[in-house]
Amino acid sequence: MKKVVFLFCLIFAGNLFAQNEIVSHLDQNFTKYTQMSDQIWQWAEPGYLEEKTSALLIKELEANGFSVKKGVGEMTTAFVATYGSGYPTIGILAEMDALPGLSQEAIPTRKAKALNGYGHGCGHNLFGVGSVAAAISTKAWMEKNKIKGTIKLIGTPAEEGAGGGKTYLVQAGVFKDIDAVINWHPGDNNNASPNSSLAYRVTNFTFEGLAAHASAAPEKGRSALDAVEAMNYMVNLMREHISPETRIHYVIKNGGLTSNIVPDYAMVEYTVRHPSAKGLEEVWNRVQKAAQAAALGTETKMSFEIMAGLYNLLPNETLAKAMQKNLEIVGGVKFTTEEKKFAEDIRKTVFSSSLATLESADQIKPYTSGLATPASTDVGDVSWVVPTAGLSTATWVPGVPAHSWQAVACNGMSIGHKGMINAAKTMALTAKDLFSDADLVEKSKEELYKMRGGKDFEYKSLAGDRKPPLDYRK
Repeated sequence: MKKVVFLFCLIFAGNLFAQNEIVSHLDQNFTKYTQMSDQIWQWAEPGYLEEKTSALLIKELEANGFSVKKGVGEMTTAFVATYGSGYPTIGILAEMDALPGLSQEAIPTRKAKALNGYGHGCGHNLFGVGSVAAAISTKAWMEKNKIKGTIKLIGTPAEEGAGGGKTYLVQAGVFKDIDAVINWHPGDNNNASPNSSLAYRVTNFTFEGLAAHASAAPEKGRSALDAVEAMNYMVNLMREHISPETRIHYVIKNGGLTSNIVPDYAMVEYTVRHPSAKGLEEVWNRVQKAAQAAALGTETKMSFEIMAGLYNLLPNETLAKAMQKNLEIVGGVKFTTEEKKFAEDIRKTVFSSSLATLESADQIKPYTSGLATPASTDVGDVSWVVPTAGLSTATWVPGVPAHSWQAVACNGMSIGHKGMINAAKTMALTAKDLFSDADLVEKSKEELYKMRGGKDFEYKSLAGDRKPPLDYRK
Protein backbone atom coordinates (compact mmCIF):
# COMPACT_ATOMS: atom_id res chain seq x y z
CA MET A 1 0.00 0.00 0.00
CA LYS A 2 2.83 2.35 0.86
CA LYS A 3 4.42 1.66 -2.52
CA VAL A 4 1.16 2.54 -4.27
CA VAL A 5 0.83 5.78 -2.31
CA PHE A 6 4.47 6.63 -2.97
CA LEU A 7 4.08 5.95 -6.70
CA PHE A 8 0.94 8.11 -6.85
CA CYS A 9 2.71 10.94 -5.04
CA LEU A 10 5.68 10.63 -7.40
CA ILE A 11 3.45 10.83 -10.50
CA PHE A 12 1.49 13.74 -9.04
CA ALA A 13 4.67 15.62 -8.17
CA GLY A 14 6.10 15.01 -11.64
CA ASN A 15 2.92 16.24 -13.29
CA LEU A 16 2.84 19.33 -11.09
CA PHE A 17 6.49 20.05 -11.88
CA ALA A 18 5.78 19.80 -15.62
CA GLN A 19 2.79 22.14 -15.28
CA ASN A 20 4.89 24.70 -13.43
CA GLU A 21 7.67 24.35 -16.00
CA ILE A 22 5.35 25.09 -18.93
CA VAL A 23 3.45 27.91 -17.22
CA SER A 24 6.69 29.52 -16.03
CA HIS A 25 8.15 29.42 -19.55
CA LEU A 26 5.11 31.26 -20.93
CA ASP A 27 5.10 33.81 -18.12
CA GLN A 28 8.78 34.56 -18.74
CA ASN A 29 8.08 35.24 -22.42
CA PHE A 30 4.80 37.10 -21.93
CA THR A 31 6.21 40.50 -22.94
CA LYS A 32 7.70 39.13 -26.16
CA TYR A 33 4.44 37.46 -27.19
CA THR A 34 2.50 40.60 -26.32
CA GLN A 35 4.73 42.65 -28.59
CA MET A 36 4.31 40.13 -31.41
CA SER A 37 0.52 40.17 -31.13
CA ASP A 38 0.49 43.98 -31.08
CA GLN A 39 2.63 44.12 -34.21
CA ILE A 40 0.25 41.77 -36.03
CA TRP A 41 -2.70 43.79 -34.69
CA GLN A 42 -1.18 46.90 -36.29
CA TRP A 43 -0.62 45.13 -39.63
CA ALA A 44 -4.17 43.66 -39.73
CA GLU A 45 -3.60 41.76 -42.96
CA PRO A 46 -6.55 40.23 -44.86
CA GLY A 47 -6.98 36.59 -45.83
CA TYR A 48 -4.29 35.04 -48.07
CA LEU A 49 -2.34 38.31 -47.85
CA GLU A 50 -0.85 37.77 -44.37
CA GLU A 51 2.76 37.95 -45.62
CA LYS A 52 4.23 39.95 -42.73
CA THR A 53 2.23 38.05 -40.12
CA SER A 54 3.26 34.68 -41.50
CA ALA A 55 6.92 35.74 -41.72
CA LEU A 56 6.95 36.95 -38.11
CA LEU A 57 5.45 33.72 -36.76
CA ILE A 58 7.83 31.61 -38.85
CA LYS A 59 10.84 33.63 -37.68
CA GLU A 60 9.95 33.01 -34.03
CA LEU A 61 9.39 29.29 -34.60
CA GLU A 62 12.65 28.84 -36.50
CA ALA A 63 14.52 30.73 -33.77
CA ASN A 64 13.19 28.16 -31.32
CA GLY A 65 14.29 25.09 -33.24
CA PHE A 66 11.30 24.30 -35.47
CA SER A 67 11.77 23.32 -39.10
CA VAL A 68 9.25 25.10 -41.32
CA LYS A 69 7.65 24.15 -44.62
CA LYS A 70 6.24 27.24 -46.32
CA GLY A 71 3.58 27.76 -48.99
CA VAL A 72 1.60 24.68 -48.03
CA GLY A 73 -1.59 23.81 -49.94
CA GLU A 74 -0.84 26.31 -52.73
CA MET A 75 -1.21 29.17 -50.23
CA THR A 76 1.85 31.38 -49.88
CA THR A 77 1.14 32.35 -46.26
CA ALA A 78 0.29 28.84 -45.01
CA PHE A 79 3.03 26.86 -43.28
CA VAL A 80 3.75 23.84 -41.10
CA ALA A 81 6.40 24.12 -38.36
CA THR A 82 7.66 20.81 -36.95
CA TYR A 83 9.71 19.73 -33.95
CA GLY A 84 10.54 16.20 -32.78
CA SER A 85 9.86 12.81 -34.29
CA GLY A 86 7.72 9.75 -33.76
CA TYR A 87 4.37 9.08 -32.11
CA PRO A 88 2.22 10.88 -31.19
CA THR A 89 2.04 13.84 -33.52
CA ILE A 90 0.09 16.72 -32.00
CA GLY A 91 -1.07 19.64 -34.12
CA ILE A 92 -1.80 23.19 -33.00
CA LEU A 93 -3.72 25.57 -35.27
CA ALA A 94 -2.71 29.22 -35.69
CA GLU A 95 -5.02 31.64 -37.53
CA MET A 96 -3.79 34.96 -38.90
CA ASP A 97 -6.26 37.04 -40.96
CA ALA A 98 -8.14 40.27 -40.19
CA LEU A 99 -11.60 41.57 -41.15
CA PRO A 100 -12.51 44.46 -43.50
CA GLY A 101 -14.03 47.70 -42.27
CA LEU A 102 -12.99 47.31 -38.63
CA SER A 103 -9.92 49.51 -38.31
CA GLN A 104 -9.90 50.80 -34.73
CA GLU A 105 -7.56 52.11 -32.04
CA ALA A 106 -7.16 50.26 -28.74
CA ILE A 107 -9.48 52.65 -26.92
CA PRO A 108 -13.05 52.20 -25.55
CA THR A 109 -14.62 54.69 -27.99
CA ARG A 110 -15.24 54.32 -31.73
CA LYS A 111 -12.35 55.84 -33.65
CA ALA A 112 -11.53 54.36 -37.03
CA LYS A 113 -7.90 54.65 -38.06
CA ALA A 114 -8.55 54.25 -41.76
CA LEU A 115 -11.71 54.33 -43.85
CA ASN A 116 -12.70 50.73 -44.61
CA GLY A 117 -9.38 49.59 -43.15
CA TYR A 118 -8.91 46.06 -41.82
CA GLY A 119 -8.97 45.24 -38.12
CA HIS A 120 -8.58 42.15 -35.94
CA GLY A 121 -12.24 41.87 -34.99
CA CYS A 122 -11.92 38.13 -34.40
CA GLY A 123 -8.63 38.34 -32.53
CA HIS A 124 -6.49 36.34 -34.92
CA ASN A 125 -3.48 38.46 -33.94
CA LEU A 126 -3.85 36.81 -30.51
CA PHE A 127 -4.86 33.43 -31.99
CA GLY A 128 -1.73 33.05 -34.11
CA VAL A 129 0.73 34.24 -31.49
CA GLY A 130 -0.94 32.35 -28.63
CA SER A 131 -0.74 29.11 -30.60
CA VAL A 132 2.91 29.71 -31.50
CA ALA A 133 3.63 30.41 -27.83
CA ALA A 134 1.96 27.13 -26.83
CA ALA A 135 3.97 25.19 -29.42
CA ILE A 136 7.27 26.72 -28.33
CA SER A 137 6.55 26.15 -24.63
CA THR A 138 5.60 22.52 -25.32
CA LYS A 139 8.78 22.06 -27.36
CA ALA A 140 10.92 23.48 -24.54
CA TRP A 141 9.37 21.00 -22.08
CA MET A 142 9.83 18.10 -24.52
CA GLU A 143 13.45 18.98 -25.19
CA LYS A 144 14.35 19.41 -21.54
CA ASN A 145 12.67 16.18 -20.46
CA LYS A 146 13.58 14.11 -23.56
CA ILE A 147 9.92 13.50 -24.43
CA LYS A 148 9.33 11.50 -27.61
CA GLY A 149 6.81 12.64 -30.17
CA THR A 150 6.21 15.32 -32.77
CA ILE A 151 4.61 18.72 -32.47
CA LYS A 152 3.31 20.61 -35.52
CA LEU A 153 2.22 24.23 -35.56
CA ILE A 154 0.02 24.79 -38.61
CA GLY A 155 -0.18 28.37 -39.82
CA THR A 156 -3.67 28.64 -41.33
CA PRO A 157 -4.57 31.70 -43.45
CA ALA A 158 -7.93 33.13 -44.49
CA GLU A 159 -10.40 31.71 -42.00
CA GLU A 160 -12.83 34.58 -42.46
CA GLY A 161 -15.55 34.89 -45.09
CA ALA A 162 -15.07 32.80 -48.21
CA GLY A 163 -11.44 32.07 -47.39
CA GLY A 164 -11.73 28.56 -45.95
CA GLY A 165 -7.96 28.17 -45.66
CA LYS A 166 -8.03 24.98 -43.59
CA THR A 167 -10.16 23.15 -46.14
CA TYR A 168 -7.31 23.37 -48.62
CA LEU A 169 -4.84 22.18 -45.98
CA VAL A 170 -7.05 19.15 -45.35
CA GLN A 171 -7.19 18.49 -49.10
CA ALA A 172 -3.40 18.77 -49.26
CA GLY A 173 -3.05 16.01 -46.66
CA VAL A 174 -1.51 18.20 -43.95
CA PHE A 175 -3.48 16.41 -41.20
CA LYS A 176 -3.21 12.81 -42.40
CA ASP A 177 -0.31 11.94 -40.07
CA ILE A 178 -1.47 14.03 -37.09
CA ASP A 179 -2.99 12.15 -34.14
CA ALA A 180 -4.81 15.01 -32.39
CA VAL A 181 -5.33 18.74 -32.94
CA ILE A 182 -5.83 21.46 -30.36
CA ASN A 183 -6.75 25.08 -30.97
CA TRP A 184 -8.40 28.09 -29.38
CA HIS A 185 -10.30 31.25 -30.22
CA PRO A 186 -10.57 34.66 -28.57
CA GLY A 187 -13.89 35.36 -26.86
CA ASP A 188 -15.60 37.09 -23.95
CA ASN A 189 -15.58 34.05 -21.64
CA ASN A 190 -13.48 31.05 -20.65
CA ASN A 191 -14.94 27.84 -22.04
CA ALA A 192 -13.58 24.46 -23.17
CA SER A 193 -16.87 22.57 -23.60
CA PRO A 194 -17.19 20.61 -26.85
CA ASN A 195 -19.18 22.66 -29.37
CA SER A 196 -20.69 21.85 -32.71
CA SER A 197 -21.18 24.48 -35.40
CA LEU A 198 -23.03 24.96 -38.68
CA ALA A 199 -21.87 23.52 -41.99
CA TYR A 200 -21.55 26.37 -44.47
CA ARG A 201 -21.41 27.15 -48.16
CA VAL A 202 -20.89 30.48 -49.92
CA THR A 203 -22.02 30.73 -53.55
CA ASN A 204 -22.01 33.54 -56.08
CA PHE A 205 -25.07 33.32 -58.39
CA THR A 206 -24.60 35.29 -61.60
CA PHE A 207 -27.34 36.26 -64.05
CA GLU A 208 -26.84 37.52 -67.60
CA GLY A 209 -29.59 39.32 -69.51
CA LEU A 210 -29.88 41.84 -72.33
CA ALA A 211 -29.12 45.54 -72.01
CA ALA A 212 -31.53 48.08 -73.50
CA HIS A 213 -32.73 51.63 -72.98
CA ALA A 214 -34.85 51.35 -69.84
CA SER A 215 -37.42 53.87 -71.14
CA ALA A 216 -37.22 53.93 -74.94
CA ALA A 217 -36.93 50.17 -75.52
CA PRO A 218 -37.51 48.22 -72.29
CA GLU A 219 -39.18 45.38 -74.21
CA LYS A 220 -35.85 44.61 -75.88
CA GLY A 221 -34.10 44.14 -72.55
CA ARG A 222 -33.99 41.23 -70.11
CA SER A 223 -33.05 42.34 -66.63
CA ALA A 224 -30.43 40.36 -64.73
CA LEU A 225 -31.40 42.37 -61.65
CA ASP A 226 -35.00 41.17 -62.00
CA ALA A 227 -33.64 37.63 -61.87
CA VAL A 228 -31.72 38.36 -58.66
CA GLU A 229 -34.79 39.91 -57.08
CA ALA A 230 -36.98 36.99 -58.18
CA MET A 231 -34.49 34.53 -56.69
CA ASN A 232 -34.33 36.46 -53.43
CA TYR A 233 -38.13 36.58 -53.21
CA MET A 234 -38.46 32.81 -53.68
CA VAL A 235 -35.72 32.05 -51.14
CA ASN A 236 -37.37 34.34 -48.61
CA LEU A 237 -40.67 32.48 -49.10
CA MET A 238 -38.74 29.23 -48.58
CA ARG A 239 -37.73 30.26 -45.07
CA GLU A 240 -41.14 29.15 -43.76
CA HIS A 241 -40.39 25.61 -44.94
CA ILE A 242 -36.90 24.96 -43.59
CA SER A 243 -35.73 23.90 -40.13
CA PRO A 244 -35.37 26.77 -37.64
CA GLU A 245 -31.66 26.17 -37.10
CA THR A 246 -30.93 26.68 -40.81
CA ARG A 247 -29.44 30.04 -41.79
CA ILE A 248 -29.64 31.70 -45.23
CA HIS A 249 -28.29 35.19 -45.90
CA TYR A 250 -27.42 37.08 -49.06
CA VAL A 251 -26.04 40.32 -50.43
CA ILE A 252 -26.42 41.77 -53.95
CA LYS A 253 -22.84 42.31 -55.11
CA ASN A 254 -23.72 43.75 -58.52
CA GLY A 255 -27.13 45.07 -59.52
CA GLY A 256 -26.34 47.12 -62.60
CA LEU A 257 -24.58 50.39 -63.31
CA THR A 258 -27.30 52.98 -63.88
CA SER A 259 -31.09 53.01 -63.67
CA ASN A 260 -31.69 54.04 -67.31
CA ILE A 261 -30.07 50.86 -68.68
CA VAL A 262 -31.73 47.46 -68.27
CA PRO A 263 -29.04 45.57 -66.27
CA ASP A 264 -27.52 42.82 -68.38
CA TYR A 265 -25.40 41.52 -65.49
CA ALA A 266 -26.13 41.00 -61.80
CA MET A 267 -24.65 38.91 -59.02
CA VAL A 268 -25.91 37.85 -55.61
CA GLU A 269 -23.83 36.10 -52.96
CA TYR A 270 -25.60 33.50 -50.82
CA THR A 271 -24.45 31.86 -47.61
CA VAL A 272 -26.33 28.73 -46.51
CA ARG A 273 -25.73 27.11 -43.11
CA HIS A 274 -27.06 23.94 -41.50
CA PRO A 275 -26.08 21.76 -38.52
CA SER A 276 -25.00 18.92 -40.84
CA ALA A 277 -23.25 18.65 -44.20
CA LYS A 278 -26.09 16.47 -45.53
CA GLY A 279 -28.72 19.00 -44.47
CA LEU A 280 -26.66 21.78 -46.01
CA GLU A 281 -26.67 20.03 -49.38
CA GLU A 282 -30.44 19.63 -49.28
CA VAL A 283 -31.10 23.29 -48.50
CA TRP A 284 -28.47 24.52 -50.96
CA ASN A 285 -30.06 22.45 -53.73
CA ARG A 286 -33.37 24.19 -53.06
CA VAL A 287 -31.66 27.58 -53.24
CA GLN A 288 -30.10 26.53 -56.55
CA LYS A 289 -33.54 25.59 -57.89
CA ALA A 290 -34.79 29.06 -56.97
CA ALA A 291 -31.95 30.53 -59.02
CA GLN A 292 -32.82 28.30 -61.97
CA ALA A 293 -36.49 29.28 -61.73
CA ALA A 294 -35.59 32.98 -61.56
CA ALA A 295 -33.53 32.66 -64.72
CA LEU A 296 -36.34 30.80 -66.49
CA GLY A 297 -38.94 33.36 -65.48
CA THR A 298 -36.89 36.37 -66.55
CA GLU A 299 -35.37 34.84 -69.68
CA THR A 300 -31.84 35.29 -68.42
CA LYS A 301 -28.91 32.91 -68.07
CA MET A 302 -27.76 31.75 -64.64
CA SER A 303 -24.40 30.38 -63.53
CA PHE A 304 -22.90 29.92 -60.10
CA GLU A 305 -19.52 29.57 -58.43
CA ILE A 306 -19.09 27.91 -55.04
CA MET A 307 -16.65 30.15 -53.18
CA ALA A 308 -16.27 28.21 -49.93
CA GLY A 309 -17.71 25.24 -48.07
CA LEU A 310 -17.14 24.18 -44.48
CA TYR A 311 -18.11 21.14 -42.43
CA ASN A 312 -19.80 21.43 -39.06
CA LEU A 313 -17.54 20.97 -36.04
CA LEU A 314 -17.37 17.39 -34.81
CA PRO A 315 -16.98 17.63 -31.01
CA ASN A 316 -14.55 15.32 -29.21
CA GLU A 317 -15.39 14.95 -25.54
CA THR A 318 -12.26 12.94 -24.77
CA LEU A 319 -10.04 15.86 -25.71
CA ALA A 320 -12.47 18.50 -24.45
CA LYS A 321 -12.45 17.07 -20.92
CA ALA A 322 -8.66 17.14 -20.86
CA MET A 323 -8.68 20.74 -22.04
CA GLN A 324 -11.34 21.73 -19.51
CA LYS A 325 -9.21 20.33 -16.69
CA ASN A 326 -6.24 22.42 -17.81
CA LEU A 327 -8.31 25.56 -18.31
CA GLU A 328 -9.50 25.24 -14.72
CA ILE A 329 -5.86 24.96 -13.61
CA VAL A 330 -4.88 28.10 -15.55
CA GLY A 331 -7.92 30.18 -14.53
CA GLY A 332 -9.45 33.33 -15.98
CA VAL A 333 -8.53 36.99 -16.47
CA LYS A 334 -8.28 39.37 -13.52
CA PHE A 335 -8.76 43.04 -14.37
CA THR A 336 -6.55 45.79 -12.97
CA THR A 337 -8.14 49.11 -11.98
CA GLU A 338 -7.26 50.57 -15.38
CA GLU A 339 -8.62 47.54 -17.24
CA LYS A 340 -11.83 47.67 -15.25
CA LYS A 341 -12.31 51.31 -16.25
CA PHE A 342 -11.69 50.39 -19.92
CA ALA A 343 -14.18 47.53 -19.60
CA GLU A 344 -16.88 49.68 -18.03
CA ASP A 345 -16.48 52.36 -20.72
CA ILE A 346 -16.57 49.99 -23.67
CA ARG A 347 -19.60 48.11 -22.31
CA LYS A 348 -21.57 51.36 -22.58
CA THR A 349 -21.21 51.11 -26.36
CA VAL A 350 -22.57 47.54 -26.59
CA PHE A 351 -26.26 47.21 -27.44
CA SER A 352 -27.66 44.49 -25.17
CA SER A 353 -30.40 44.19 -22.58
CA SER A 354 -28.28 41.92 -20.40
CA LEU A 355 -24.52 41.58 -20.18
CA ALA A 356 -22.45 39.09 -18.23
CA THR A 357 -20.74 40.58 -15.20
CA LEU A 358 -17.18 41.86 -15.48
CA GLU A 359 -16.24 39.23 -12.91
CA SER A 360 -17.17 36.48 -15.38
CA ALA A 361 -13.86 37.11 -17.18
CA ASP A 362 -12.16 35.52 -14.16
CA GLN A 363 -14.49 32.52 -14.10
CA ILE A 364 -14.40 29.24 -16.00
CA LYS A 365 -17.66 28.11 -17.52
CA PRO A 366 -18.70 24.64 -16.34
CA TYR A 367 -18.22 21.75 -18.73
CA THR A 368 -21.36 21.12 -20.79
CA SER A 369 -22.00 18.59 -23.57
CA GLY A 370 -24.18 19.07 -26.62
CA LEU A 371 -23.56 22.78 -27.17
CA ALA A 372 -24.19 24.21 -30.62
CA THR A 373 -23.15 27.60 -31.94
CA PRO A 374 -24.95 29.21 -34.91
CA ALA A 375 -21.64 30.13 -36.54
CA SER A 376 -19.23 28.35 -38.86
CA THR A 377 -15.49 27.69 -38.95
CA ASP A 378 -13.05 25.86 -41.18
CA VAL A 379 -11.82 24.06 -38.05
CA GLY A 380 -14.90 21.93 -38.74
CA ASP A 381 -13.17 20.32 -41.73
CA VAL A 382 -10.15 19.48 -39.58
CA SER A 383 -12.37 17.92 -36.91
CA TRP A 384 -13.71 15.34 -39.40
CA VAL A 385 -10.26 13.97 -40.25
CA VAL A 386 -8.45 14.14 -36.88
CA PRO A 387 -9.65 14.37 -33.25
CA THR A 388 -9.93 18.09 -32.49
CA ALA A 389 -10.62 20.19 -29.41
CA GLY A 390 -10.69 23.92 -28.82
CA LEU A 391 -11.33 26.51 -26.15
CA SER A 392 -12.07 30.18 -25.83
CA THR A 393 -10.61 32.58 -23.30
CA ALA A 394 -11.72 36.04 -22.19
CA THR A 395 -9.71 38.26 -24.49
CA TRP A 396 -12.69 40.61 -24.85
CA VAL A 397 -14.63 42.44 -22.18
CA PRO A 398 -17.69 40.32 -21.21
CA GLY A 399 -20.54 41.24 -23.54
CA VAL A 400 -18.38 42.43 -26.44
CA PRO A 401 -19.39 40.62 -29.66
CA ALA A 402 -17.03 39.13 -32.21
CA HIS A 403 -16.47 40.99 -35.50
CA SER A 404 -16.93 44.38 -33.84
CA TRP A 405 -14.78 47.45 -33.36
CA GLN A 406 -15.03 46.79 -29.62
CA ALA A 407 -13.39 43.40 -30.12
CA VAL A 408 -10.64 45.03 -32.19
CA ALA A 409 -9.95 47.47 -29.34
CA CYS A 410 -9.75 44.68 -26.75
CA ASN A 411 -7.48 42.58 -28.97
CA GLY A 412 -4.94 45.40 -29.07
CA MET A 413 -4.58 45.95 -25.32
CA SER A 414 -3.77 44.20 -22.05
CA ILE A 415 -7.09 42.38 -21.58
CA GLY A 416 -6.54 40.61 -24.88
CA HIS A 417 -2.93 39.85 -23.99
CA LYS A 418 -3.93 38.17 -20.73
CA GLY A 419 -6.54 36.00 -22.40
CA MET A 420 -4.01 35.02 -25.07
CA ILE A 421 -1.42 33.79 -22.60
CA ASN A 422 -4.09 31.85 -20.67
CA ALA A 423 -5.03 30.09 -23.91
CA ALA A 424 -1.37 29.32 -24.63
CA LYS A 425 -0.95 27.80 -21.17
CA THR A 426 -4.08 25.69 -21.51
CA MET A 427 -3.07 24.36 -24.94
CA ALA A 428 0.49 23.61 -23.86
CA LEU A 429 -0.70 21.73 -20.78
CA THR A 430 -3.14 19.77 -22.94
CA ALA A 431 -0.36 18.94 -25.39
CA LYS A 432 1.70 17.72 -22.43
CA ASP A 433 -1.14 15.39 -21.44
CA LEU A 434 -1.35 14.00 -24.96
CA PHE A 435 2.39 13.33 -25.11
CA SER A 436 2.26 11.72 -21.67
CA ASP A 437 -0.84 9.55 -22.10
CA ALA A 438 -1.11 7.34 -25.20
CA ASP A 439 -4.54 6.13 -24.05
CA LEU A 440 -5.88 9.68 -24.23
CA VAL A 441 -4.83 9.92 -27.87
CA GLU A 442 -6.26 6.54 -28.82
CA LYS A 443 -9.56 7.16 -27.00
CA SER A 444 -9.96 10.45 -28.86
CA LYS A 445 -9.49 8.57 -32.15
CA GLU A 446 -12.06 5.94 -31.24
CA GLU A 447 -14.54 8.68 -30.41
CA LEU A 448 -13.89 10.34 -33.78
CA TYR A 449 -14.52 7.08 -35.65
CA LYS A 450 -17.76 6.56 -33.73
CA MET A 451 -18.98 10.12 -34.34
CA ARG A 452 -18.42 10.00 -38.09
CA GLY A 453 -19.66 6.42 -38.55
CA GLY A 454 -16.42 4.46 -38.86
CA LYS A 455 -12.79 4.60 -39.96
CA ASP A 456 -13.58 4.64 -43.67
CA PHE A 457 -14.78 8.24 -43.87
CA GLU A 458 -13.62 9.88 -47.11
CA TYR A 459 -13.22 13.63 -46.90
CA LYS A 460 -14.73 15.60 -49.77
CA SER A 461 -14.63 19.37 -49.58
CA LEU A 462 -17.98 21.16 -49.57
CA ALA A 463 -16.30 23.72 -51.83
CA GLY A 464 -15.77 21.05 -54.49
CA ASP A 465 -12.44 20.84 -56.28
CA ARG A 466 -11.79 24.56 -56.50
CA LYS A 467 -8.39 26.07 -55.71
CA PRO A 468 -7.87 28.51 -52.82
CA PRO A 469 -9.54 31.85 -53.73
CA LEU A 470 -6.31 33.78 -53.19
CA ASP A 471 -7.78 37.04 -54.51
CA TYR A 472 -11.03 37.05 -52.54
CA ARG A 473 -9.90 39.99 -50.38
CA LYS A 474 -8.21 42.00 -53.15
